[in-house]
Amino acid sequence: MKQISTDKAPAAIGPYSQALDLGNLVFASGQIPVDPATGLMADTVEEQARQSLTNVKNILAAAGLGMEHVVKTTVFLSDLADFAAVNAVYESFFTQPFPARSGVQVAAIPKGAKVEIECIAVRP
Repeated sequence: MKQISTDKAPAAIGPYSQALDLGNLVFASGQIPVDPATGLMADTVEEQARQSLTNVKNILAAAGLGMEHVVKTTVFLSDLADFAAVNAVYESFFTQPFPARSGVQVAAIPKGAKVEIECIAVRP
């Protein structure tokens, strides 16, 4: 098992890894929409979704993978009414066949974010 870490995604804010590489599978921790360059979050859920997915993309790149290797995502929303807006951004990061996905509303996301996204990717 290998720890994956990049400065192109926010540093872990607790005792966890950005991702773990098990050889054929990479498990990326949930990414909140913090811009790693500024430490700030955008206001809109669309911008937040874009940043969360960019963080995921950068972590996968550090593992030598791309978004096309993602087989499963989980999208956590602070308000399920934002699902359509997040879905539109999400679709721009993936191509057919789209990954399997779960989407759930949660009571709160760290740092008051509106969205958090985690994934599992497979190494070809």
